[in-house]
Amino acid sequence: MDYKEYIESKSEIMLGKPVIKGTRITVELILRMLSEGSSTEDILVAYPNLQAIHINAVLAYATDVVANEMLIPAA
Repeated sequence: MDYKEYIESKSEIMLGKPVIKGTRITVELILRMLSEGSSTEDILVAYPNLQAIHINAVLAYATDVVANEMLIPAA
């Protein structure tokens, strides 16, 4: 999946945080909801303008960020 089709980051929208294109719904919000136990269905009910593909894009984005993360060893 190419999450770039669904996620954007612009300085004038939510201070540049990554959001679902065309919304002010942040990747962070969706990840937080999932981590707190919300299902995809719960999120889609709470935000009816979203689709399941948007949730999948958020997960793909998060996976890519973590995969490219550089850890700095503690001193």
